[in-house]
Amino acid sequence: MSEQTRDNLISPQAADKLIRAHDGDVALLYIFRALTGSEDRESAAKALCRTMREIETAEEKLCRMGLGGVCAAPVSPAPVNDAGDEPLPEYKAEDIVRRCREDAAFTAILEEARKVMGRSLSSVDMKTLFAIYDYIGLPVDVMLLMINYCGRVYEERYHGQRRPTARAIQKEADKWARQEIITMEQAEAFMRRQDERRSMLTLLKETLGIKGRELSPTERDYLNSWLNMGFDEKCIAIAYDRTVTNTGSLKWSYMNKILQSWQEKGLKTEKDILEKDGRRNPRQNAKTASGPKAIDLAELDRLIDKI
Repeated sequence: MSEQTRDNLISPQAADKLIRAHDGDVALLYIFRALTGSEDRESAAKALCRTMREIETAEEKLCRMGLGGVCAAPVSPAPVNDAGDEPLPEYKAEDIVRRCREDAAFTAILEEARKVMGRSLSSVDMKTLFAIYDYIGLPVDVMLLMINYCGRVYEERYHGQRRPTARAIQKEADKWARQEIITMEQAEAFMRRQDERRSMLTLLKETLGIKGRELSPTERDYLNSWLNMGFDEKCIAIAYDRTVTNTGSLKWSYMNKILQSWQEKGLKTEKDILEKDGRRNPRQNAKTASGPKAIDLAELDRLIDKI
């Protein structure tokens, strides 16, 4: 292989991902396979002085980073539990101790997590955070941002009464990994969208008269599904008005059927709903009913005659 060919083995995009990952095993495996063209794990383990487990972990992480072209074989997705989260691999205590001693990036992540969680980290916390760092494969700067984002969400939701746990951070990391958020630009765009969604949920809580408590998971799912259908606050307010008028209270399943029917009919705006749904807004009906009555001309003539 010529030196010129060797110089072009790693693209700038791949190099940037490898640098951001702050993982020497991942970078070594990528370079080894790019140089040799070998897809044999045992050869890589021997040449790089790594265990088979370390090679397998590095290979899985490469695939998660979108650099899977050098993987020996496609990595099957890990089984997902009912909560939609991937189970993380188990790590030995000596793995954690070694990386704490040798890996400044991982040490920085532990320190940031300690600040956000507001307490000293337990051995279980450290293993969970290490699994996120080593297995899920978010770049270090993105992972630091994600940890702080978890803290901000908890602060807004619980007003300082609760702090995120390592498990909550893992669930958020799973979400970011599934959406392939691997750059700061992608992370910032994602957080903006999430902030907008949380603001909309707060507005909808007021619209639906929910005060003094948090939305339940089922209520949150309903609202998110309606927003995902493309309905705005005005459309949801009309559906709420009709639900309360017809049932006497907020019935989530009843309201959901109204919005689903509008979606099936292609009604996405307040104007479409009021014009094409075949019913007028109850508020408008009330307004019309309370308006001035039609003039009775005969009665008017009778009154004039009396003058």
